[in-house]
Amino acid sequence: MPDDQRPSTLLPRLKALGLAPRKGLGQHFLTDPNILQGIVDAADLPPNAVVIEVGPGPGALTAALAPVTGRLIAVELDHRLASMLETLYADWDHVHIIHGDALKLSPRQLLEETGGLASYFVLGNIPYYITSPLLRHYLEAEPRPQRLVFTLQLDVARRIVAQPPQMSLLAVSVQVNAIPRIVRKLPPGAFTPPPKVHSAVLRLDVREQPMVPDALREAFFRIVRAGFGQKRKTLRNSLAAGLDLPTNQVEEALQAAGLSPKARAQELAIDQWLALV
Repeated sequence: MPDDQRPSTLLPRLKALGLAPRKGLGQHFLTDPNILQGIVDAADLPPNAVVIEVGPGPGALTAALAPVTGRLIAVELDHRLASMLETLYADWDHVHIIHGDALKLSPRQLLEETGGLASYFVLGNIPYYITSPLLRHYLEAEPRPQRLVFTLQLDVARRIVAQPPQMSLLAVSVQVNAIPRIVRKLPPGAFTPPPKVHSAVLRLDVREQPMVPDALREAFFRIVRAGFGQKRKTLRNSLAAGLDLPTNQVEEALQAAGLSPKARAQELAIDQWLALV
């Protein structure tokens, strides 16, 4: 790895260029080589893997990924950093630096514009404020990735991996499509500048087929959203209110699905929600 791509030299390089992390973009940079290597290891990449990196920032994770991938597509919103990365990787034919919004660029578009459709992985130290939409963007994409590894807020990671009786709409939405697990926890001091919260490295193994068939997806999430719309209430009341149905009709549906009308949304597993569709 050339010296100007080493994680230890990237922040000084930013400073020399007069660049600083932008608070408005939620930029907190990881440069610890051990943590970065741990993120790469968590992805369990096969030889010549195709990887989409979301939010490379100054390129610390990019530097760890470039030598072990067959194609690396790094999508950076900040034009200052994208320009710097384009210079750093000008001689790397398999590294593609894309200046753009990851939420507006479909994986199909990114793959087709950099060599064609292929099985792919997604990694990134992502801005925490786009966690939910970014997960949805990739987990509901066509084609979907094999695996995602993101650094995100620890509390959000815990919500994603939760099980009954601590489920949430976020947990259901993610777990329908993938199997999540927390790989490691990171203190604020691991980042520059340090965020105000603890973080985690989250691995999501995408299911070959979502737990909810496409034909039932709209109805399934309409029911789930209604249930979590007033999660402190019993399902009988939250579903009646959210779906605009008579309480007795909701009770009958719950009983037919083998569920107590007094149960609450956070207590249900995904297959129990499916029984209501």
